[in-house]
Amino acid sequence: MKLQVIVGSTRPTRAADKVVPWVIGRAAAHEAFDTEVLDLRDWPLPMFGEHVGSIGDPSDPSYSDERVRSWNRKIAEADAYLVITPEYNHSLPGELKNAIDSVFVSFAFRNKALAAVGYSGGVGGGIRAIEHLVQIAVEVEVAPLRSTVILPFVDKAFGDDGEPADPATDVAMQILLDDLAWWAAALHNARAAGELIPGKVRARMAAAAPAR
Repeated sequence: MKLQVIVGSTRPTRAADKVVPWVIGRAAAHEAFDTEVLDLRDWPLPMFGEHVGSIGDPSDPSYSDERVRSWNRKIAEADAYLVITPEYNHSLPGELKNAIDSVFVSFAFRNKALAAVGYSGGVGGGIRAIEHLVQIAVEVEVAPLRSTVILPFVDKAFGDDGEPADPATDVAMQILLDDLAWWAAALHNARAAGELIPGKVRARMAAAAPAR
């Protein structure tokens, strides 16, 4: 199955660079996944660029920018997502929210599994960012997992060898990946058996239908 690891911070001095190599290594070693990294630094999507009038043909959206079209097609390739996010002001980075919001009309996240690794410079470890991510995930109809990895005091979270200072962190990652593999397989099979038209589309269809 295809797992996309989405790196949610683009700051020049981001602490993500302490976290990402370890996450990628663990994910790539998991036998269930073919892992691809999507670093949002490499995807400079226009901010808040999409609206109903910018998509073009809904059956093959062109969007306002080719980067948005490519991003939608890239996200559609995955069976599961692992998001690495810091916590900014009790939430996730604006670039990450924009990247999710830019998956517009294609429903490319829909009926797939998502897990998260959160980190912060303090004791919270990105918990509040992950909680906000879960709310966003529900709206785009991607299935968020309970299993997470949190990394408080991220500057001290890894040794010089790049391994976690706390052995429980490795355990949490193994649980996350195993759960993500199970849900990704279950949802893959469910999609293959047939999917409902998205609820918001059905609602619009019902509203447009002539009264009987």
